Amino acid sequence: MAKKNYLKIEYTVTFLVIIALVLIILPIDFDSNAQADFISRWQDKYSRLEYMFNVINVHEKDEIIKSFKRAKTPEERENIIMNLIQPYFRIRKEILPKRYQVKFMNKTKVPKSSKYYFEDTYTSENGMIVGIKDLESNNPNSPMFMMMFDINGILQPNTWGKDIYGVNIYEHGLEPFGQGMPIKELEMDCSMFGTGLGCSYYYKIGGGFND
Repeated sequence: MAKKNYLKIEYTVTFLVIIALVLIILPIDFDSNAQADFISRWQDKYSRLEYMFNVINVHEKDEIIKSFKRAKTPEERENIIMNLIQPYFRIRKEILPKRYQVKFMNKTKVPKSSKYYFEDTYTSENGMIVGIKDLESNNPNSPMFMMMFDINGILQPNTWGKDIYGVNIYEHGLEPFGQGMPIKELEMDCSMFGTGLGCSYYYKIGGGFND
């Protein structure tokens, strides 16, 4: 009888150990799958952005640049770019809930004073959040606008380099954040020690992510 009780205890301990291992491993697999999905969706959004700007450059570039130069306020400039983007992303202006807070990959909160804080936000297809920031530049070599894309909207993690990516928009087209950075700097920035901003380019060129 004692032997049977001992075997029962042994089986129970073994079962509990297996359950504990499963509970430890599953979140890692879930996070990895979620990150892979975010990256895939970002690559798709960027391809659509590239297509949009290629179409614009072929058919409307000169007229659009003239419109930007005639615009007297940031609001007018924003309306111009909104009208350009609307057919491709079907976005609408929306005030986000206060609980929506964006973080860098190193887990620090993006302050309002940051260049990468977006006040003007819109909701797009599948709940994606699109942010637009007018940089008010007339220099053709400097970006005119920045855009951010929170792939899964208000859902967590709301973190640059995880579910949030961004681009600079120039007269000649667009570039993902991080383009031009050396690969070692991209790897560092796209880690728990960095901001995650450079992931926008790093993942586009096939960079890996840490599980």
